Amino acid sequence: MKRFLLMVVLCGALSCALPIVQEMEHISEKDMEFATKYMEKYYPESESITPDLRRRRSTDPSDKLQQMQEFFGLKVTGNLDPSTLDVMRKPRCGVPETEKFSTFAMSPKWGKKDLTYSIQNYTPDMHQADVDDAIERAWKVWSDVTPLTFSRVYGGPADIEISFAARSHGDYIPFDGPGGELAHAYSPAFGGNAHFDEDENWSTDLQGTNLFLVAAHEFGHSLGLGHSSVWGSLMFPMYHPSDPKYFRLHRDDIEGIQYLYGPPENDRVSSGTPTPPPKIPTVAPSTDSCDSRLAFDAVTTLRGESLFFKDSFFWRKNSPSAEAVKTPISEFWPALSSGVDAAYEVEDDDTVFLFKGRKYWATKGNIIQPGFPKNILHLGFPGNVKKVDGAAYDGYSKKTYFFSGNKYWRYDEAKNSMEEGYPRKITADFHGIGPKVDAAFLDYGRFYLFNGSNQYEFDYRTKRFLAIKKSNSWFNCQ
Repeated sequence: MKRFLLMVVLCGALSCALPIVQEMEHISEKDMEFATKYMEKYYPESESITPDLRRRRSTDPSDKLQQMQEFFGLKVTGNLDPSTLDVMRKPRCGVPETEKFSTFAMSPKWGKKDLTYSIQNYTPDMHQADVDDAIERAWKVWSDVTPLTFSRVYGGPADIEISFAARSHGDYIPFDGPGGELAHAYSPAFGGNAHFDEDENWSTDLQGTNLFLVAAHEFGHSLGLGHSSVWGSLMFPMYHPSDPKYFRLHRDDIEGIQYLYGPPENDRVSSGTPTPPPKIPTVAPSTDSCDSRLAFDAVTTLRGESLFFKDSFFWRKNSPSAEAVKTPISEFWPALSSGVDAAYEVEDDDTVFLFKGRKYWATKGNIIQPGFPKNILHLGFPGNVKKVDGAAYDGYSKKTYFFSGNKYWRYDEAKNSMEEGYPRKITADFHGIGPKVDAAFLDYGRFYLFNGSNQYEFDYRTKRFLAIKKSNSWFNCQ
C-alpha cells in the first residue's frame, strides 16, 4: 500500500526549511525563485521529526528535491530541470507531501463513525444545488468503502466546515490565485476543515476545475489520509481532469482509508474482524464500441481515416462525426488477422507500419510491401525488447515515438535510426498515465496515449498533461 497515512499539517504550521536546488544554465532566476517557494511549501521540514531522526538525515542540500522527483516518478538528480519545473507548475492540492512514514505518532483519524459537515458559503461559479450535489457525492466516495456516515447540518456547529475563499482567508495559508493550489484541508487532529480557492473556475464538468474531484480528494485529507505517490489514485496530489461519470476509487485509496476505519459494516464477518480490502474485479476486454471498458491494441491513421484496433478487428472512421465501422483485419491484411500490437502512418510516404511481436510490416493501403515482415531489431531496438506496445509519428519533425514496457524511444525517419538519449522512462516525460502505454496516436499537436479503457491527452511540444477521457470517446457514444 503506497500511502503516507499522516497527520496533515500545512506549511503555515511548520518551520519551513529553505531547500537548496542546483541551478542549471537554462533555468532562469525567476524559475529558481518559484521552485524554492514550491519546495518550502510542499516539502517542509516537519516539526514532528525527532531530534535523533533529524541528526541521522542526509545533509545533501538537494535531498528534498530528490524526494520530490522520486515521489512524482521523475529522474532523480537533485537538480532543477525542465521536467521537474513542469510538474511544479501543475494545478494541485495545497497539502504538502509529508515524510515517508507509514503512520504518525498522533493517529489522524476520527474517533466516531457519524460525522457532520456544513457548507459555510458558495462559489458564484456554480448553482448552489450543484455545489450541494458535488459535496454530497464527494463524501459518498468515502462512505461507500468505510463504516463512516456524513450528514449535513445547517446553521449549527459541524465536525467539518467547508468554505470558498480567495488569497488570505484567516488560516495563515493564503491561496495563490488561479491555477497552482486549488484547495487544502486539515487532518482530523486539526478539525478536518476544507477550503477551496475562489479564484479557480469551479464547475460540474471539465470546462473549469471540477468541484467533485477536488472535494473528494480534500475530504480524504479531512479523514486522515496523506498524499499517495500512485498515479491514478484519488489522493495523488496533482489534479487530473477526468470525466466524473467514469470516476472509480482506486484500490490504493480504498486500502488507505480502510487501514484507518475498516470496511463498511456489512462487509465485516461475524467475529468482528475486518475483511481484506475489496479487490477490483477483472473485466474481460470488450469489443462493443460503446462499452466504457473498451481498450485498444493500436491506433493509427490511413489515408485520412482513423483506425482503432482491437483483437482481430478494427474500427474505421473517416471523419469525427462519422459512424465507426467495425471491420475484420483479415479483409485488409490476412497475414495479421489475429491482431496487431502497434501501428503508425508516415503520410508523406503513404505507408502504414504494423507491429506484431518482434515483427513489423510496411503496407501501402492493404498491400504489404516487398521485403516484409522484418525484425524490430532492424529499427535499432535492443535485443531484450520483445514487442512494441504503441507507436506515433510526428509529421512535422519526421520522428516516430515507440513505446515498449515502461520506456519509450524516438526514431528519426529521415536518418533511419534511433535518436541518442533514448530510451527514457514514460513517467519521466508523460506525467499521469503511469508506466505503460497500450496504444499511441498523434493528432493536430496532441499526443493521445492509451492505457486500458482510458486515454490521456498531452500537448505534443511540452508534454503537458491536458485531459483524460475514455478510450472510446472517439466513437460519439451517447
